[in-house]
Amino acid sequence: MATTKHQAAQRGSGQRVRRAAESQKTERAVFQDYGLIMIVLFLVGIGLVLLYSTSSYEAALKYDDSAYYLKRQLIFSILGTGLMFFVSVFPVSLYRRLEMFIYGFATALLILIIPFGRAANGAKRWLYIGPVSIQPAEISKIAIIIVTASLICRIGTRDLGKLKSFCIVMAPAVLQAAMILLITRNLSSAAIVGMIAFGIYFIAVRDYKIVGLVIVAVIAAGFGLIYASITGILGGFRSDRILAWLHPENYAEGTAFQTLQALYAIGSGGFFGKGLGQSVQKLGFIPEAQNDMIFSIVCEELGLFGAIGVMLLFLILIWRFVVVAYRAEDLYSGLIVSGVITHVAVQVVLNIAVVTNTMPNTGVTLPFISYGGSSIILMLAEIGMVLSVARRGRYEEAARRK
Repeated sequence: MATTKHQAAQRGSGQRVRRAAESQKTERAVFQDYGLIMIVLFLVGIGLVLLYSTSSYEAALKYDDSAYYLKRQLIFSILGTGLMFFVSVFPVSLYRRLEMFIYGFATALLILIIPFGRAANGAKRWLYIGPVSIQPAEISKIAIIIVTASLICRIGTRDLGKLKSFCIVMAPAVLQAAMILLITRNLSSAAIVGMIAFGIYFIAVRDYKIVGLVIVAVIAAGFGLIYASITGILGGFRSDRILAWLHPENYAEGTAFQTLQALYAIGSGGFFGKGLGQSVQKLGFIPEAQNDMIFSIVCEELGLFGAIGVMLLFLILIWRFVVVAYRAEDLYSGLIVSGVITHVAVQVVLNIAVVTNTMPNTGVTLPFISYGGSSIILMLAEIGMVLSVARRGRYEEAARRK
């Protein structure tokens, strides 16, 4: 009798365990970080409104359709949102298994620019598949996030502070950055690739001696470039950009024209701006304002209030990323999110710094706001990676509480 009761208790216990496991699996399958999704979709929506306001005049002149850029960006945003949810379904461990394929794919696309790339605005940076253009440098950024996170996990955080480990971690990014610079002449994308890898390393490392040395070296190199430009040692368009940054009034008709017009837009916006759609500088004064200089039109139309609002949205987004990284189920997942944090933060800071003439002019887009298919689609794909981490991280945390 006692044995029968014991067996019944065991069967009941086993059934409860199975039901709990099935419940946990169901929870894992349906969970989404809706807060993060809403922030991203809100940013995309705001970006579409600001893009239409900025680009309608130029689109009407060039294409006889004021909504030309809006329609294309809307298609890119829908495709990117679909890709975001598609990527979020797969576990982060899949990226690690495919890391060499993804890195090789990014490298191959960069090499294909040499024979098949098309030039636009004086730069050969795009591959065209029919009417669709792809900027391989954007794919390189995702590849570097995946590969760098994997290398750090293999080395381990204890040995990460050694010079040899630092060189191993940075090697893939340095190679990609060198290829981007040599093939596409895109210094800003090359720098962002390097900063993404360095940002992930900075978050993972325990000993900051190498980090400090690298920062000092970069600052010294920056001052060296400024000195070489002023003294005439460094020539070419990069020297012109540095000189135009230091003395924009001396290059008002050339290199600094776009920057000065952007500053006029920012200054004329005041605190509350002229009103949405009321910008003057977008009427041909800022060339292709819907791209890198869109933030200046935001300042002109929405004022300081609107500019701070946009920056706060990005801060909220990054805060959500930090929460996801903190709750990640393992080191690799956390480093993947750290890479996305670095990518978004670096591009936002660089874009705003260029628009306000805090640093020399470089072609860096404002995430989710600037016009560009490759940029928004692949940025949303990175958000999908974060959502994948969030789904499994939140489940693990709930399970531990239980």
